[in-house]
Amino acid sequence: QLVESGGGLAQPGGPLTLSCTASGSIYSPTVMVWYRQAPGKQRELVASVLSGGMPVYADSAKGRFNISRDTAKKMVYLQMNSLNPEDTAVYYCYMHANYDFWGQGTQVTVSS
Repeated sequence: QLVESGGGLAQPGGPLTLSCTASGSIYSPTVMVWYRQAPGKQRELVASVLSGGMPVYADSAKGRFNISRDTAKKMVYLQMNSLNPEDTAVYYCYMHANYDFWGQGTQVTVSS
């Protein structure tokens, strides 16, 4: 019910923008979050934004990533800049709207 898009191969130092769309059965999500999971590592929070709240970023994302939401479209975006190989991971979208919803993940690979 959450569909991510925008993943792929990015050059070191380059940008990439991820998008996540909620299906029609998800109403008024209050929490929107991007997580990521690198090979052999635990899933970690990258950035989150609550309804009417300020975005929160992991230290690794501060100054490079920007999370934004379009509540009317039930979408959340993750603009990533200055990517480095350590950003390589599967990125997951999460939303809370009475229940917890997860996307299937989208692979981001940063490599030259």
